[in-house]
Amino acid sequence: MLQVLNPATEEVVATVPAATPADVDAAVTRAAAAQRAWAAVAPADRARALRRFAAVVDAHVEELALLEVREAGHTLGNARWEAGNVRDLLDYAAGGVERLNGRQIPVPGGLDITVLEPLGVVGVIAPWNFPMPIAAWATAPALAAGNAVVLKPAETTPLTALRLAELALEAGLPEHLFQVLPGEGPVAGAALVDHPGVAKVVFTGSTRVGKQIMARAADQVKRVTLELGGKSPNIVFADADLEAAAAAAPMAFLDNSGQDCCARTRILVQRPVYDRFLELLTPAIEEIVVGDPLDERTQMGPLISRAQLDRVRAYVTDAAEHGEAVRGKAPERPGFWFPPTLLTGVPEDAPCAVEEIFGPVAVVLPFEDEADAIRLANATPYGLSGSIWTRDIGRALRASRAVRAGNLSVNSHSSVRYWTPFGGFGQSGLGRELGPDALTAFTETKNVFISTEA
Repeated sequence: MLQVLNPATEEVVATVPAATPADVDAAVTRAAAAQRAWAAVAPADRARALRRFAAVVDAHVEELALLEVREAGHTLGNARWEAGNVRDLLDYAAGGVERLNGRQIPVPGGLDITVLEPLGVVGVIAPWNFPMPIAAWATAPALAAGNAVVLKPAETTPLTALRLAELALEAGLPEHLFQVLPGEGPVAGAALVDHPGVAKVVFTGSTRVGKQIMARAADQVKRVTLELGGKSPNIVFADADLEAAAAAAPMAFLDNSGQDCCARTRILVQRPVYDRFLELLTPAIEEIVVGDPLDERTQMGPLISRAQLDRVRAYVTDAAEHGEAVRGKAPERPGFWFPPTLLTGVPEDAPCAVEEIFGPVAVVLPFEDEADAIRLANATPYGLSGSIWTRDIGRALRASRAVRAGNLSVNSHSSVRYWTPFGGFGQSGLGRELGPDALTAFTETKNVFISTEA
């Protein structure tokens, strides 16, 4: 059994059975049968089914949000957004079902067409930091393209995934088309990756585990999409609107308690405005409201687990030996609480400056000029996201092209929109999710030539 803890209280809120390799095998077999029938459904009917699923999710947004608060410690506002995002993703994917077009290619001697066909059974391994939306990033387009989905949620956050599977049946989706198997990564996750009946694996999580999954999938030449770690820069040039940049910086790394691959945890500030920027940023960090996730005033909740709390503490303890720390407030009671923390004066190659901490901690580093900013921004193996603050449009475009990251924002910290592609460079992952091409990532291209010669 898996115990689900409330991160804000450390109380057990649920226990669920942990799937075994035999459970995975049975689920994949059932999914394969369901997929064949689903792929034969007319596109318009498949789209209507997904819209019904979206409508049922919409009717249960508050219920799903409260589940997310209990199992993940997210603030209530964030959890409501996440449940609503699942609804929106299903609606968006439904709109693509009838637009999943092939091509007609001019060739001599006949007619050549391409057809996009579903892969079959897709295995999705979702993380604990955004359990609902990230699961839906893969599930919605995979179902829309005619596939079946077997979802393994993270061990600590299975409750919303299980409820979504129930809502799918309530909406009229075929039985076994979308199945959820809670379980341990090395057991159920590994069995899903290794299963010959799974055509593709979509994984979001650490770079270390992503590499393991990629290696295991290689044995069967199995497709993978990997959304992995990040250490994203927030580049503030001297000509930027400093007040706006400083006001936006805290929640760019504190949202979801810093447990976000896109968190702007390296704040790079041009030296002439470095001191002024810190003067603006420091009080904002100290005033962040950390507390009960169900309180509408709360801006930041707890970390997910004791292990994550210990990890974050270790990074900050090490960094404090080399620099200074500005800390906000956090509750002193049961729960996995850590205060908002800003580190200054640390070496640019310190572990806290180049490794993913996955907590409410950011490092502030000075830079000299545009070239130095780009050098620092690219001085990690990751390349998921980042921000550039400047009033100079030419500089914004140059820096956007030079920073090695898959998702950049200028004078903004927006990273994820379901209308646009999302994914990383380097060790931040492989492939793209979301956007207008999301469905095609779950299809095979078949080429058909028809001779017209007598």
